[in-house]
Amino acid sequence: MMIIKTVAVIFTGLSGGIAVGIGFVAFLTVLGVIPRLTQLTKTGEYIHSYEWAVVISVVLASFADLNNYSIPVGAAILIPIGFASGIFIGMLAAALTEVLNVLPILSKRIGMEGMLISLLMALVMGKLVGSLFQWLIFVNY
Repeated sequence: MMIIKTVAVIFTGLSGGIAVGIGFVAFLTVLGVIPRLTQLTKTGEYIHSYEWAVVISVVLASFADLNNYSIPVGAAILIPIGFASGIFIGMLAAALTEVLNVLPILSKRIGMEGMLISLLMALVMGKLVGSLFQWLIFVNY
């Protein structure tokens, strides 16, 4: 039974990491965030600095997350930060889905062309079950 739990945790961790990594790479490359940022701010000569800032911040944030590093602040600070982070992640996911036309492409690739609604409901239910698992079960450990 312990082996099954270990394999499930490894599979879930790798799947989550791959999904987040793919989303981040898609955000940076397909949408061209960094070149667009340098274009808007007219700071094209600093493009390598922008790229390194993104890489270093992702590595440091990953390191802090994996080592359970936290900054002790009160709820008055955490609530607005959590609210803003949730809005950002939701809007980012919606923007990527809208701009990249992800769901129709995904349904074609996996052979579910006529079942786009079923695919969408599976994604929604997966998100719902994952959120409930995190907040109702995993928080108690």
